[in-house]
Amino acid sequence: MTINIEDLLNSIKGSVDRIEYIKAADIPDIGLYMDQVTTFMDAHLKNTTRDPATDKILTKTMINNYAKNDLLPPPSKKKYSRDHALLLIFIYYYKGILSISDIQELLQPITERYFANGEAFDLSRIYEEVFSLEREQKDVLKADVEEKFQIAQKTFEDAPEEDREFLKIFSFICMLSFDVYVKKLLIEKMIDGFTDRRGEEKKKKGKVQEEE
Repeated sequence: MTINIEDLLNSIKGSVDRIEYIKAADIPDIGLYMDQVTTFMDAHLKNTTRDPATDKILTKTMINNYAKNDLLPPPSKKKYSRDHALLLIFIYYYKGILSISDIQELLQPITERYFANGEAFDLSRIYEEVFSLEREQKDVLKADVEEKFQIAQKTFEDAPEEDREFLKIFSFICMLSFDVYVKKLLIEKMIDGFTDRRGEEKKKKGKVQEEE
């Protein structure tokens, strides 16, 4: 197996550069039917998939399942608003690393407070604030990936020559995987903290109501 190392690294960094988020202003501020929602998401997020030719960003079944699991408020007269689309984008990015129950715990407070709240500080504001961080994080991410790549290239120098290239790439993948694993653990711990705190608040509220 022969792989051009520089081409591989440049391809990885190029993939990071191609990642773009959907701006809230780009989402139609009118109600969309389900087919229009799936078409819009496919058109804007195809380049984030592993195989753009076949991978689906969103299907009717997915949307229905999200609604059943209380991740998505019901549509109004079968039409989905900009806020629905924003939640679906959050779900799309989260579902690769988090369980449905964790996504529900994370999004429920946001949905309860900011979904269609009619205020200046709304879900669009939350979305734009969070995703605007992506621009400055791209360079940080590319630098981190390149650093891990260079470290991995220094491993397995004493391995059999015919296996050395594959083992170096394997080492690189392991480093990236460990990074994802640790961050996933951190996210889950924070979500557990939210869950515990919300549970305590519900208990306190229940006691107050009983005393009244």
